[in-house]
Amino acid sequence: MTQRTTMNLRKLLRALVANTMLATCLTVSAQQPATTLNWKDADIRQVVEAVATVTGKNFILDPRVTGRVTLLSPTPLGPDALYEAFLSILQVHGYVAVESGDLIKIIPDATARQVPSTFGTASAAGPDDMTTQVVQLQNVGAVPLVSLLRPLIPQYGHLVAHAGSNMLIISDRAANVNRLVSIIHRIDRASDEDVEVVPLQHASAAEIVRILTQLTQAGRQDNAPVSTSLVADARTNSVLIGGDKNERLRLRTLIAHLDTPLEEGGDTRVRYLRYADAEELATKLQQHVTSQGTTAAAGGAPGGGPPGQGVNVWADIQTNALVVNAPPKIMRSLMQIVDKLDIRRKQVLVEAIIVEVIIDKQNELGVSVAVEGSGSNTPIGVTNFPDFLAGVVQLGSAAAGGTADPGLIGEGATIGIGRITDDGVSFAAILSAVEGDADTNLISTPSIVTTDNEEATLNVGQEVPFVSGSFSNTGGGTGTVNPFTTVNREQIGVKLAITPQINEGDAMVLDISQEISSIAQSAAGAVDLITNKRTVDTTVIVDDGEIIVLGGLLEDVLRESDQRVPVLGRLPLLGNLFRSRRTEKLKTNLMIFIRPRILDDATQAAFETDAKYNMIRDIQQGQQGDSVQLMPGEQRPALPPIEELRAPRDTEEDGQ
Repeated sequence: MTQRTTMNLRKLLRALVANTMLATCLTVSAQQPATTLNWKDADIRQVVEAVATVTGKNFILDPRVTGRVTLLSPTPLGPDALYEAFLSILQVHGYVAVESGDLIKIIPDATARQVPSTFGTASAAGPDDMTTQVVQLQNVGAVPLVSLLRPLIPQYGHLVAHAGSNMLIISDRAANVNRLVSIIHRIDRASDEDVEVVPLQHASAAEIVRILTQLTQAGRQDNAPVSTSLVADARTNSVLIGGDKNERLRLRTLIAHLDTPLEEGGDTRVRYLRYADAEELATKLQQHVTSQGTTAAAGGAPGGGPPGQGVNVWADIQTNALVVNAPPKIMRSLMQIVDKLDIRRKQVLVEAIIVEVIIDKQNELGVSVAVEGSGSNTPIGVTNFPDFLAGVVQLGSAAAGGTADPGLIGEGATIGIGRITDDGVSFAAILSAVEGDADTNLISTPSIVTTDNEEATLNVGQEVPFVSGSFSNTGGGTGTVNPFTTVNREQIGVKLAITPQINEGDAMVLDISQEISSIAQSAAGAVDLITNKRTVDTTVIVDDGEIIVLGGLLEDVLRESDQRVPVLGRLPLLGNLFRSRRTEKLKTNLMIFIRPRILDDATQAAFETDAKYNMIRDIQQGQQGDSVQLMPGEQRPALPPIEELRAPRDTEEDGQ
């Protein structure tokens, strides 16, 4: 058997299988109104024959209609649904069914537009039927739409414009024709572009056009062209708007919002300040405007003179107000600056804690001896360890019947013994013993309230006079000269100077100068008073309400002295008569702490004030019973309750 014969047999068997399948479908459709199709690689002509049998339609096939069809339908299809599926099969394979009376022609879709078809989508039997639609355009040209709609027409379709009647002729399947007609109706709308004249009452037409032009000329996200135009008419102070109706409505709304009078009217405004200083702020604003104008002039800014030209800012000290004369644009800029600067600044309560503890201990023990030979007034032996030789002489004078000076006797216990005689040996001895303990505990808590970035000082103390010079007339010259003494006064006490700077959050930078001075005991050889001074100058960073140490002094001084007579002072027991011992110990502990608190508003300031006020009032009331008796009908002065002091103000505010 040849290869050609084998191929013919295969085609024959395939045709028999297809016919068997079609016959089975026809048998089922004759018994049931719905058919379940399962065509795999069936000949399209056999499919047309099966559809004709089920639907009862008559088909004429073009000789060029060939191909294999595969249709899988798990659900049963009725005759109408089967015909719709058949039309879809023809469209997939590039064919079209054209009705001509009782006949349906199946031809390639490339020649479908040359065959008479239904007119209008309403006459089409289904969405896949070929139809021809004529669309009359009213507002746009038909010719430009052809190039716009051509990509939406398949190769077998037809789209042409008739310029004389401004019509479009569309030939395509009914579904696509309906889509194209819908698009054409959305495009073919009457233009509502027009020109409107908007007169202005308060604003400048040129300024309004400048602002709105920047708004409308900005590029759109969809890259659509700008369809509006704005022109200013300076003679009538009007704005001419051209473009779409909706855009014109939007621009008119913006113009109505911008064309409003200034709050204070005109180019001059009086601004009353609440917290800032008008004189200082006016100088800074004028400098700001001048510098801006200089910068603009150096940069060659267009639009006439520099921005600062014609701007005047001056202060009225009596009312703490600013008087500003400037164009609206600069006026708004200056008012924004004033709004940022004229604010209630925070305050800081600074409490310093100064603690000084001094311990002073002294021990002194010594013996002074004087021995005089017989018949002589000159001592032949003297020990003078405690510096009491004058006391020995006074003791001898007292024994001889004279009077001793008490000032020559030192502090502590002084014991004297002796024998004074004209014949023999006279002697005298003084025993001096001193022990002293002194403890000092000083706590000082000065406090001060100041505004942020403002220096505040506190001085608490006394002015002490110090002799700086003197003159007395001791010469024998002529004339009258009055003796005199010059005195300088210096403040002794506590001095506190502080400048706080509040940073973001609760941290503060404190520039502190602290001085503590006091009068000390006079030292040997000093001609006047001696003062102790402790000074701290520093800058610290501390959080709100925290305590930080600024500095301090820890001093421990020990002085010991032992004086003796050589050889004799080292004898056991007896050597104590020829020696003097002195011990002095001084311990000083000084610490300076500081605690700042931020007072954000008037409530916190009032709270701190109430606490200090009530503390002083409680101290006054606590000492009422410890004082002396008063005369009948008299009362001790005391601070009134703070609520009574604030009551009139609260009542006045409530009345308002």
